[in-house]
Amino acid sequence: MAKGGDHFLNRELSWLEFNRRVLEEAIDPSVPLLERLRFLSITSGNLDEFFMVRVGGLQQLLNEGKRLFDPAGLTTREQLLEISRRTHQFVTEQSACFSQDIEPKLADAGIRRLLPDQIGPEYAEYVERLFEREIYPIVTPRAVDATDFPLLTGLGLELLVRLGPATARSRRPRFAVVTLPKRLSRFITVPVQQDGYDYTLLEDVVSMFREKLFPGESISECVPFRITRNADLLIREDLAGDLLSQMREVLDARKRSGCVRLEIGQNISPMSLSFLKHALQINDDQIYEIPGPLDLAAYRELAGRAGFEKLKFEPWLPQPSPLIAPGESMFEAIARRDILLFHPYESFEPVVRLLEQAADDPDVLAIKQILYRTSGSSPIVAALARAAGKGKHVTVVVELKARFDEARNIDWAQALEQSGVQIIYGLRGLKVHAKICIVVRREPGGIRRYLHFGTGNYNEVTARLYSDVSLMTCNEDFGADATQFFNTITAYSQPIKYRRLEAAPLGLRARLLALIESEAQRCKEGQQGHIMAKLNSLVDADVIEALYRASQQGVQIQLNVRGVCCLRPGVPKRSENIRVVSIVDRFLEHSRILYFHHGGEPLVFISSADWMPRNLDRRVELLVPVVDPVSQARLIAILLTTFQDNVKARQLMSDGRHERLHASGGAKAARSQQNFFEQAREAAKQAQQDRYQTFVPERPAAAPPVS
Repeated sequence: MAKGGDHFLNRELSWLEFNRRVLEEAIDPSVPLLERLRFLSITSGNLDEFFMVRVGGLQQLLNEGKRLFDPAGLTTREQLLEISRRTHQFVTEQSACFSQDIEPKLADAGIRRLLPDQIGPEYAEYVERLFEREIYPIVTPRAVDATDFPLLTGLGLELLVRLGPATARSRRPRFAVVTLPKRLSRFITVPVQQDGYDYTLLEDVVSMFREKLFPGESISECVPFRITRNADLLIREDLAGDLLSQMREVLDARKRSGCVRLEIGQNISPMSLSFLKHALQINDDQIYEIPGPLDLAAYRELAGRAGFEKLKFEPWLPQPSPLIAPGESMFEAIARRDILLFHPYESFEPVVRLLEQAADDPDVLAIKQILYRTSGSSPIVAALARAAGKGKHVTVVVELKARFDEARNIDWAQALEQSGVQIIYGLRGLKVHAKICIVVRREPGGIRRYLHFGTGNYNEVTARLYSDVSLMTCNEDFGADATQFFNTITAYSQPIKYRRLEAAPLGLRARLLALIESEAQRCKEGQQGHIMAKLNSLVDADVIEALYRASQQGVQIQLNVRGVCCLRPGVPKRSENIRVVSIVDRFLEHSRILYFHHGGEPLVFISSADWMPRNLDRRVELLVPVVDPVSQARLIAILLTTFQDNVKARQLMSDGRHERLHASGGAKAARSQQNFFEQAREAAKQAQQDRYQTFVPERPAAAPPVS
């Protein structure tokens, strides 16, 4: 075992624990039925990406013969074996959740899946006509051979058809593949005359009429399958050529990369399974026989179906910020005071409005922005194009290496470039992950910079689904830092020491370690030491060791880590002062908020970076101090509220398991996301009642110690 392996939890197994927490929401009978289906679809989509990236990368290391230990002391082969064991068990539970629990309850509620033998003769004619008109002209059956198997798209749904021998003398079966086009809906409506919604799956419809695809042939078997390809392919940035052309090469290479997983209908025959194994060159550990529909991620479409609102969560609509009057100029609002927005409880609209007003304001001279991911028809992208068309100097850094959004980013970046926007296609060797926008405006007092810093992407769609923080300010120190930061990315400028900000990959790690060490030193000197942090992932070994040392000095450490956490909490004489919780609820926890007691004068930050080697060493990230007392107090209150959650929170144990927290001893149930929404609703209501009264939450003198 690698030295110090008992100090850390394995990253991949920790991620699987996170996906299990999402599955728990799908299993929970107290969650509305269609929301349970949505959570189940999320677990499937999560697993798809995990296999494409994490398992794909490990499989590549194994194929290259590299015998490496992870920080937890596991070899690549040991990790793959344990991943296979756990994911096979997970998929069994996932399928049982759908087939034995959710689907029967959906049928009772009026959402019924009809199998081919359940479609009566009165509706079979309708389905056949639909097949002939809308499916048959599109699908193309292909004869296949194990030694010359076609290049199938990863995560596409396929049908394997086993045909009889070509001649009476031959005993060898023949095989064909039918690819189900992604453009066709997976869910085919069957107009049965009763209340509710009846549907059948696309693969079942094609299977029902497979003889039409193979006229005159004897068909022995027709079974759905799906392959997952390795997507963990890196750009060789040491080679000549521009990033744009190299990213196109990576996207093309993904279509041809090796198969890392085969999902197949459970009723497949040994003969057909053996054929696919040989054709795809995979082993038994990579095969997942599914007792039910494949690709449960597609069921997110069904979970969002209109007309069954009683089976969904009560809507929590984003509330207007009480700090911004309706229709108010964003420049006036930000000039008046710093504005902290907590999405999705508060609307993302002010961020969009800032860009739209900047595009049309004749006093705005320039806009500079980093875009990592956006929506399909982004109003922010439209505003940037409009601003360039009106003669403003618009510069956008587009990160081409934003995984699985590469093709979309290329398309809209080129469209922006054609509209006159100056596009910087990322950086060689680094991924630009910081979230920042600078609007430069000429005013009577001179040039003023209006800034937006965020923990999430400039995507108004995910801003309704992800929990993130926005800080809007025109603080001059922040403006000077932001300009220098942006120029360092776009030119060959040498980084200088910032007044307020800190950035990766050069200074953020050192700053973070210094903040942790400072709390430890204060404890050593007899003062109080307290750290609170809300993150998506905690993986970095140096940061974890620093937290261990701080804990040993008596620093009380509270961590809210949504996903992967490699730190072992609660270990005597090492991490007994560290508590780690994870919250999985209706919104994806995505904000990064940091608090350091600092001798009673709190230091509070928001950040784009998780505590992972990739974020601290291989990405361009930002650590943004929050100095406005009201905003600072609100962030502290947000952290405290998350640590009081005893409804949707799970506590990490030292062995890597998470135990769900429950209200006990007469304690009141506390669900943090619900509390955040109710606070936002009350604040908006109060502001509406009295527009002249500013909502100012009370600032706690200091965060209380860990109980």
